[in-house]
Amino acid sequence: MKFWTPLACALLISGTTLAAHAKITRTVEKTFAVQPGGRLIAETQGGNITINSDDANQVRIVVTQVIDASSEEAANKALEKLSLSLEQKGNEVTAIATYEKRLSSGWGNWPPVKVSYTVTVPRTFNLQLNTSGGNIQVGSVKGSVNARTSGGDLVFERIEGELDGKTSGGNVTLSEGTARANLSTSGGNIQIDRAGGPTTVSTSGGNIRIQSAAQLLSAQTSGGNVSAKLTEAPRQDMTLRTSGGDVTVSVPRTAAFQLEADTSGGDVETSNLMLSNSSTNKRKTKLSATVNAGGPKLSLRTSGGDIRVSAD
Repeated sequence: MKFWTPLACALLISGTTLAAHAKITRTVEKTFAVQPGGRLIAETQGGNITINSDDANQVRIVVTQVIDASSEEAANKALEKLSLSLEQKGNEVTAIATYEKRLSSGWGNWPPVKVSYTVTVPRTFNLQLNTSGGNIQVGSVKGSVNARTSGGDLVFERIEGELDGKTSGGNVTLSEGTARANLSTSGGNIQIDRAGGPTTVSTSGGNIRIQSAAQLLSAQTSGGNVSAKLTEAPRQDMTLRTSGGDVTVSVPRTAAFQLEADTSGGDVETSNLMLSNSSTNKRKTKLSATVNAGGPKLSLRTSGGDIRVSAD
């Protein structure tokens, strides 16, 4: 009878673990001739999508397949159940990767082949991007962008077109947007450096920080702070709301609006604002006032923090 020492057992377990997590990487490349203003549709399961742009009239796709396999033979077998389609129809290019459905719950990661895209498109191009478990990163493009991920981050550089981005479990970052933007996450932070168009943001569990926004229609979070600097006077009603943090807003000195601020667990403070027709309660947790000549309503609400409004 053979007896295993603790060290031998540990080495055996370690070796088994390494084998179980061995990965093989393969790449596929394809280029399509297009004209500016076309559309890219990219969909994958579990991988990342990265979009770059340049002056060439073509779409260049690099597909990276990361396979959970310990041998080339096992990798080939795993790839048999992967459907990868790279096609063009007119001025539209599609990249679709789907893996055969799992027959039982089982253990381990699914799918066993993670497909990621790195795509270079013309500077003027529209994007429709979807991944079930990875990050989406988009460089500078002129065109509409629709991005969805179930478990990763969304990172956008300069987007000159309508932007619609949603993630169920990551952070959202926008360096600059020039048109309407709708951004949401169920479990992360939202950071915007500059938003030039009507903007709506929401998160269920993080902070919202907006360095510069022309028209912030709505910013809502259930579990963090909200801070925003408005660079233009409100043109329509705006709402900034949190259930568990502070609300901090900066507006132009000449901005005219109706201020409605309400907190259940802190104070309402204002600075450098020209207020009239103001009313507040004894605890200073509510404030209703006309700012300058009045106008659209700016509604600020928190259940657990302070509200601060200032004019720059």
